[in-house]
Amino acid sequence: GGVEMAHLVQNANPELHHTPSLDEDVPRTVAQVLQGISGWDEARDAIDAHEVFQHIRHLNDPEHPLSLEQLNVVSERHVWVDDARSSCEVWFTPTIPHCSMATLIGLCIRVKLLRSLPARFKVTVKIAPGTHSSEHAVTKQLNDKERVAAALENSHLLKVVNKCISNTDRFLTMAA
Repeated sequence: GGVEMAHLVQNANPELHHTPSLDEDVPRTVAQVLQGISGWDEARDAIDAHEVFQHIRHLNDPEHPLSLEQLNVVSERHVWVDDARSSCEVWFTPTIPHCSMATLIGLCIRVKLLRSLPARFKVTVKIAPGTHSSEHAVTKQLNDKERVAAALENSHLLKVVNKCISNTDRFLTMAA
């Protein structure tokens, strides 16, 4: 049978060409690849107020089957971003001056942005001046990292926050 096989081989002695091994010239890590591209770290797109607003506009109101944008609780004109300084500030307007849900709504906005924006961003969430009876106290709570972390350790509260945030990313792909 060996003689018959020899007839099937078209080129019994092929010429071999040098191919680089993985160790020779193929970068081994993503970092090495990126280092080879000049300016790769500056190449990211700046984040602006419009993009931040896209993240929060469809948040669900905790009491109503409506979005925060539909209730005019959030609007793009109350979002400020300084990408160079990695800061983002959002003002929200509770539907009534004594709204008991103000802290929860602010917490939902804060959590959504902390989950959506790069970690380098400092996120500040405030009640729009003059729109709530406890504006200063609620704003102080919302921007106290320890208080926010403690609140999110409460499983019931976390469940409510996650419900307000749920399915809000699907709109981002539609807006793009």
